[in-house]
Amino acid sequence: MKAIWNNTVIAESNDTVVVENNHYFPIDSIKQEYFEDSIAHTSCPWKGRASYYSLRVNGELNKDASWFYPEPKEAASHIRGRVAFWKGVRVEA
Repeated sequence: MKAIWNNTVIAESNDTVVVENNHYFPIDSIKQEYFEDSIAHTSCPWKGRASYYSLRVNGELNKDASWFYPEPKEAASHIRGRVAFWKGVRVEA
């Protein structure tokens, strides 16, 4: 699977985990140079507290376009160390 934004592959892996129709990519499959820490957080009743990354590709910013669960709840332990995408990021085979 590939995650693509602004005509650039930002993550690529054959080992994604699908949860609620989102592909979670291993953290070591992302291209770190495109990711910036964000102060945003949200909560999910069964996954826990999510943290976010913003994407900066070819001079354009996509704020909070990637999320992850640093300390997921037990029910979501299989997505620890993985990131997912939204806000216009295409995920395709």
